[in-house]
Amino acid sequence: MNAALLALSAVAGIGLVSSLAVHVASLAGIPLLGGYAFALHAGIFVVWLPTAIVVQRHTGDFKRKDLWKAALRGCPAWMRALTYGFFAYAMMNFAYFLITTGGAGAKHSGPVDAATLRGFSGHWMAFYSAAMSALYSSTRIPYVDGGRKCMQGHPVGPLAKFCEQCGSPVRSPSMPPVARR
Repeated sequence: MNAALLALSAVAGIGLVSSLAVHVASLAGIPLLGGYAFALHAGIFVVWLPTAIVVQRHTGDFKRKDLWKAALRGCPAWMRALTYGFFAYAMMNFAYFLITTGGAGAKHSGPVDAATLRGFSGHWMAFYSAAMSALYSSTRIPYVDGGRKCMQGHPVGPLAKFCEQCGSPVRSPSMPPVARR
């Protein structure tokens, strides 16, 4: 199962790099790959169905506000920051797209222009990044979650900062437990 999830994470990574290339080219006014770039649009669904299943499986016990924190708890910090950064950029890029094109870039039926590709590729980067991170994280969650304990040795939940039983802080994996009396 982990091999399939890592393979899908790699496919999402390829989609991310491809959408980034289309985006950078569109910023330069080059409609890179033109209509063929919209294969990236369809590719999102290839990685998002498994991503949705995995995220649901690993976040079912968490509060809704902690969904992405829980889904990405197995990734390195740089990967989480990349995902959040791409989502923030996608929102700004979309606003810029609407302001500069009046939304008309996506409505024409002629050849695909750079502005339209810029508008779409911002979202592609966000969704491919989230899929890549969530799928990778799902392979690491059992290692991250297993063995988390407070300073007194009680098991704690994966996002807990303090023990639900005794209130003491959660220790880091390198921190030795406190001797009990």
